[in-house]
Amino acid sequence: MNDSFVTALNTQKATTEWMNTLTTNMTNMYTPGFKENKVTFKTFLGGAVLDNCDKNFGQGKSTPGTANANLFLEGEGFFVTRTDEGKVIYTRHGEFDFNNEGVYTNKDGYTVQGYILNDKGEIMAGTKSLSADLYEETITKGGALDVPTTNIKLWIDPNNGKYLGKYDDYEIKNDGTIYGKADGGKKRVPLYKIATMSFHNKNGLYEIKDGQYIETEESGRPVLGRNEIRSGLLELSNVGFKDNIANYQQAKVQMELANKLISSQKELLQEAMRLVSS
Repeated sequence: MNDSFVTALNTQKATTEWMNTLTTNMTNMYTPGFKENKVTFKTFLGGAVLDNCDKNFGQGKSTPGTANANLFLEGEGFFVTRTDEGKVIYTRHGEFDFNNEGVYTNKDGYTVQGYILNDKGEIMAGTKSLSADLYEETITKGGALDVPTTNIKLWIDPNNGKYLGKYDDYEIKNDGTIYGKADGGKKRVPLYKIATMSFHNKNGLYEIKDGQYIETEESGRPVLGRNEIRSGLLELSNVGFKDNIANYQQAKVQMELANKLISSQKELLQEAMRLVSS
C-alpha cells in the first residue's frame, strides 16, 4: 500500500512539472525567438520522475520584423551579444536596431557583435586580413574563429545624420556583411560581418533569460555557425501547438489517475486505522 502511495505521489509531482512545461510552451507560441521545452521521463520502483528538460533548438518560421535591422537566422547558430559588463550572451532572437548613436543593440541594450572588415570584405584580425577560404574552411570543420569580436558601431554624425559621417544608409546581406551605402546606393563599402556562433552541445547552454544563453563547461566553447542571415525578419517560436495540446491532454489523464490512486490509498489507510482502533 505504501509503495502504491509513493508511486502515485511521485507521478503526481512529475506530471505537474510536465503540465507546467507544456503550459509555458503554449503561452509562448507567438513569442519571437522562444524555443520549445522538451520533457523526458524515467521510471523506477517508486514511480515516474522527470529525467530531463531540454530545449528544442529547431528552426522557427520567419515573420516580418519592425525594422531592416531586425535579423532572422536561418540554420544553426546564435547571434552574439555583449552586456555593458562584458558578458557574452547568445540568442536566436534578432530584434536588433541601431540606437540614437548608431550602435547596434537589442532591446536590453546589449551590443551586437561582429568583425571589422577591410574594403575587400575580409575579416581583419588585428592588422592582418583573414581570407574567405579560411573562414569557410573553419565553418566546414566546425571550429572556432580565433578572432575577437567587436561592437558594431555605425556612429551617426549629429551634423549631417549620416552613418560614420558619410554613408546615407546601410544594407545587411545574407552572409551577415553590413555595407555602408552612399551616392544613392552606387557606392557600397563593407564595414562589418555579424558574428554567429554555434555549440557542439547546445543543450549544455544555460538559459539566463528567455531566449538568452551563456556557455558552460557542458556546452563547450563556441564554434562558427552555419547559417544565412535575413534582414528585416524575425524568427517565431518553434512550438508546435498540436503536439503540445495532445501531450497536455495525456498529462491531464495521467494526473487524474494519480489523484484517484492517492485518494484510494487514503481511503484504504483510513479504513485500516479504523479497524485497528475498533
